[in-house]
Amino acid sequence: MNSPERLVAVIPARGGSTRIPRKNIVDFHGRPLIAWTIDAALESGIFQDVVVSTDDEEIAAVSRAYGASVPGLRTDAADDHSPVSDATIATLLGMASGGNEFDVVFQLFPVCPLRTDQDIVDAHEFFRGSDADFVLSCYAFNWMNPWWAFTKDEHGIGEKLFPGPTKRSQDLRTLYGPTGAIWIARTAALVEAGTFYGPGHKFWEIDWRHGVDIDDADDLDFAATLFALTDRSAETAG
Repeated sequence: MNSPERLVAVIPARGGSTRIPRKNIVDFHGRPLIAWTIDAALESGIFQDVVVSTDDEEIAAVSRAYGASVPGLRTDAADDHSPVSDATIATLLGMASGGNEFDVVFQLFPVCPLRTDQDIVDAHEFFRGSDADFVLSCYAFNWMNPWWAFTKDEHGIGEKLFPGPTKRSQDLRTLYGPTGAIWIARTAALVEAGTFYGPGHKFWEIDWRHGVDIDDADDLDFAATLFALTDRSAETAG
C-alpha cells in the first residue's frame, strides 16, 4: 500500500518590502497580513507543516504566534532580485537536510489574504486529478479587458497591443493572469526545474476576488474593501 504524500505549505515573506514598508505584517482587518495566509493553510487541514520562510526576526515571531513553523532565518534569496521560487527551494532543501522531506509543496504568497482554506483544498484536488508536476493559480480578467489595452506616448497618442478591429467583449476569448495565491509543485520536479513554471505546468482558476495580490497601497485598500464584503470578514467579526 502506498503511503500518503507529505504536503508542506511554504509562505515566503521577505522583510525588505519597499512600496509598503513591513508589508507582510502590516495591519489587515485587525491582524498582520501574513496571519490570513497562515490561517487558510492551517484550516485547509491538508499539510503536514505550514512553514514561513523569512529573513526577518519580527516576521518570524509573528508567524510563530499564529501557528506557523519557522525553521530559521534564511540568508539565501532574500534580496529584491531573487525569484521567490529560489527562497522556497532553499527552504525545502534546508528542511530536507535535517531529515524533513515532503513530496508536494504549496507556495502561498502572504500578500494574497483573500485566498481561503477551501481554495487551497480545491486547488489540491485539481492538482491530484492532473498529470502535471506544476499547477499555478490564475484568474480571468473581467472588466479590465486586456484585449483593449494600449500604450500611449507623451503626446497622448495610443498604440494598441492587439492590432485589428475592436470587437465586442462577448466576442472575445477569455484572457487570464497569474496570481501568487496558490502555486503547487512536486518537490523533486521543482528542485530540478528551479521554477514553478516548470515543464508541462498547468493553471487552476481561482475566483478573481480571492486571488487579489497586494503590491502597493492602492492594492491594499482594494483588498481591504473586498474583504469587508466577504462572509469571511463577517465570520471573523463574529
